[in-house]
Amino acid sequence: MILPKKREAPLARVARYSESEIPTARGALRVVVYRELVDGQPHAEREHVALVVGRPHTRTGPVLARVHSECLTSEVFGSLKCDCKDQLEHALDRCHEAGHGVVLYLRQEGRGIGLGNKIRAYALQESGADTVQANHQLGFATDLRRYDMAAEMLLDLGVRSISLMTNNPDKLSQLRSHGIQVEQRVPIVCSPNEHSQGYLVVKREKCGHLIELDPPDDR
Repeated sequence: MILPKKREAPLARVARYSESEIPTARGALRVVVYRELVDGQPHAEREHVALVVGRPHTRTGPVLARVHSECLTSEVFGSLKCDCKDQLEHALDRCHEAGHGVVLYLRQEGRGIGLGNKIRAYALQESGADTVQANHQLGFATDLRRYDMAAEMLLDLGVRSISLMTNNPDKLSQLRSHGIQVEQRVPIVCSPNEHSQGYLVVKREKCGHLIELDPPDDR
């Protein structure tokens, strides 16, 4: 099944490049790859992915959605310093349970500073800096991520109204400013471990994330 290209607004920054269905332990996923446009041409090094469950473009109400930024250290290497893998798996679980949904996987590692600089920030954290302080010491803003391409991906998939799984109010405002109707925010409740507890507290206190923290687990 090829997903429809229903556009509520013209795409300016991304173009659909490829798509296919893949089997997963949770069930079937439709994987749609987008490439950012550079001088009007799709750029191979700037790819983002839409993971589509069911047929969300046929729904009359808001679509369950998550806009998720890549975290190689957690999702592939198993780092316990953050909750990124837990949030990604939670979002996919919720979409499959609902029978529909979209998880956008954006390639903006380390809040947009890239993998190499993220590891440099980790080294500063070993010396006592928190995540925000480490970014600032490297000369970066607290968060360089943007979500205009996420809005364009949703519009291209025929999704304009969503229930957004997030704790980050910046995602809400950015998506709304780019034409997405965010009908409600669906909180993601985290269970911190001894390594991620401080990270999550900093996200709540310094980044304004609306985080509800369960007590630390034994991981």
